[in-house]
Amino acid sequence: MERDLDIAAARRASASQEIRQVTGIDEPMIDALVEGFYARVRDDDLIGPVFAAHITQWAPHLAQMKLFWSSVALSTGAYQGRPMPKHLPLPIDARHFDRWLRLFRETAQALCPPVAANHFIERAERIAQSFELAIAGAAGVLLRSDERYLRP
Repeated sequence: MERDLDIAAARRASASQEIRQVTGIDEPMIDALVEGFYARVRDDDLIGPVFAAHITQWAPHLAQMKLFWSSVALSTGAYQGRPMPKHLPLPIDARHFDRWLRLFRETAQALCPPVAANHFIERAERIAQSFELAIAGAAGVLLRSDERYLRP
């Protein structure tokens, strides 16, 4: 069992190193992306209020988001949370995900080299799609592949 864990850790480290080499992504880039993105989020008239209603301590949230993006972008396994349950009850729909993605794309493209920006954006798009489908499902709405979820 311990040997299996060691093998898995070595594979994760190797995969993470390869991603770093191909994309140029590192922790300072993740820090800048997260800080820049959430600065835009806080100023946004559509999604800013949703975040403000649920986040009173931004520093711990940003620290968690940096771990999350390290896990997502670099396969580090640094984030151990469960984000979906926190998002399911939020009053959000396709419009919010579209804005979240627009702000994320703009931030990534402004702060990261193209290869890194594309790497982050591809993952953000999958995350947004997954969350939108889950939120629709939690509301009892089954979306077809070409449908988007809009709250009534």
